[in-house]
Amino acid sequence: MNTKLTLVLEQEIIQKAKDYAKQKNRSLSNIIENYLKLFWEVILKKNNNWMENYRKILTKQDGLIKRIKDEC
Repeated sequence: MNTKLTLVLEQEIIQKAKDYAKQKNRSLSNIIENYLKLFWEVILKKNNNWMENYRKILTKQDGLIKRIKDEC
């Protein structure tokens, strides 16, 4: 069953994705769906600690953002 998904992305990213999909003669939905399937297979299923690793990445990014804000 297909379900509609609304994403809010930078206009430049959307245009590049549309151009890529057109170049490959595929729909943008198909490109995104396949990317998410790949993400699931590679990142989530093969790495049992994916949530912990993701949390660590977000924590590091948050710390970097705070340091940048403090310096400005």
